[in-house]
Amino acid sequence: MNNKEDERADSGVKEPYFWNPRTHEFLGRTASSWGLILLFYLVFYIFLGGMFVLTMYVMLLTLDDYKPTYQDRLVTPGMMIRPRGEAMEILYNTKDTESFDIYAQTLNNFLESYNNSLQVQNNDECPPDNYFIQEDSGEVRNNPKRSCQFNRSTLEECSGITDRTYGYQKGQPCVLIKLNRVIGMLPGKDGQSPYVTCGAKKEDSDAIGELAYYPPNGTFNLMYFPYYGKKAQLNYSQPLVAVKFLNISLNTDVNVECKINSNTLKTGGERDKFAGRVSFKLRITSPIN
Repeated sequence: MNNKEDERADSGVKEPYFWNPRTHEFLGRTASSWGLILLFYLVFYIFLGGMFVLTMYVMLLTLDDYKPTYQDRLVTPGMMIRPRGEAMEILYNTKDTESFDIYAQTLNNFLESYNNSLQVQNNDECPPDNYFIQEDSGEVRNNPKRSCQFNRSTLEECSGITDRTYGYQKGQPCVLIKLNRVIGMLPGKDGQSPYVTCGAKKEDSDAIGELAYYPPNGTFNLMYFPYYGKKAQLNYSQPLVAVKFLNISLNTDVNVECKINSNTLKTGGERDKFAGRVSFKLRITSPIN
């Protein structure tokens, strides 16, 4: 029998590769060989998985649940408006209720949490023009931290309380401006609060008309800072500034830019030229009688 097999081997006849009944090899390897390979990869991948878990665990130990471990990129926060429309455009017709009602409804929804009754219930009445510092006691956290009231009535004519259309129907629309939240930011010194100013781009400087700011002078009072984070400061009410366009030109595009003014924050840095400012287009269409 062995002579015949040797003859077959010498004659160049190939033995089966997928399964060899003579040597009991599967794909060229015996069961013990396959077992050693599978054991190697099992140990190898368990080791890799363990290293990954250990690395993640060590990294998570460096993180704080209440504030970022590293926060060196944000020199000046960004700004945003409400309502913002599509592509940062506010376009409507004073005679078409549906065209501006969507903006009024957006402002209503946004300001709902600023209702005076909710603010009195959830937040404190703070002394203005001073930071509301709430320090921890060593390793003992002073949480949850309290927040200062920002009452909707502070926005006066842009609060939606006396005019549910926020001036849109009269061609005197209100736009709300807010600073993006940055944990620990102190946006002013020497008791000077940061404030907002708005103006038209050069080509539209004659079309923007007179502006009114609420609160007066368009200030973000220091008492709303620093912000301690969503987890530590549960009821934080972000301060707002409302800009009312009193006699803006009708039937024309007006490109508006608003920026923050502060003795500690710079606008238009090298990393982000839009830092501390926001631009949008406003067009009010009204039939000419």
